[in-house]
Amino acid sequence: MNFLLDGFLKALELLFSGDPETWSAVSATLRVSALSMLASLSMGIPAGFLLGYKQFAGKKQVRLIVDTFVALPTVFIGLLVYAFLSRRGPLGDLQLLFTLPGIAIGQTLLALPIVTALTATAVESMDRDLRITLMSLGAGRKQLFLSTLWESRFGILAAGINAYGRVTTEVGISMMVGGNIKWHTRTVTTAIALETNKGMFDMGIALGLILLAIAFVVNLSLSFLRKK
Repeated sequence: MNFLLDGFLKALELLFSGDPETWSAVSATLRVSALSMLASLSMGIPAGFLLGYKQFAGKKQVRLIVDTFVALPTVFIGLLVYAFLSRRGPLGDLQLLFTLPGIAIGQTLLALPIVTALTATAVESMDRDLRITLMSLGAGRKQLFLSTLWESRFGILAAGINAYGRVTTEVGISMMVGGNIKWHTRTVTTAIALETNKGMFDMGIALGLILLAIAFVVNLSLSFLRKK
């Protein structure tokens, strides 16, 4: 067990000394996560709201498809994105393969069904009498939309937190689409996998501690928003 303690001590040294390789992976992770979450939230929240609020033909089938996409393996998503972004793919001219925006596209496909499904669940679990009450008070469509969003805000926040957690901890998409290029597309998770395989437990533990810190900050923020 001594190697774990030694690795932990060296990890703290790497973190507090500002090791450039460690913080390069952290920077790449934060940037690509921000891009993917911005895209998935901007599309997933309206889509989830409509899926949970509206009644339309084929709704059950659409919901089944969305719920199925929630469980898609990251390596499968990485394979699809790689095929589309490669030189022989339909989006090859964009030259997004082995770039952070390319990884963000794959992570958006990963997070979007999660945000959509959980937002729809949050809207569906609301008090069904709310809409009738608001309409009886003369609320218009815009007021109905905003009031429903406000009442389901905690469920939507939970959807965002779940999606962010899945995005920051995935490996398959980052490895396949990003290529794990040092100083360029190497994220925290791909760096952990690489350094552990090389026997560099100190670097792996350091990056793991950073992931724990990110998760703590995100959950602390959610708790603060709930109190507000």
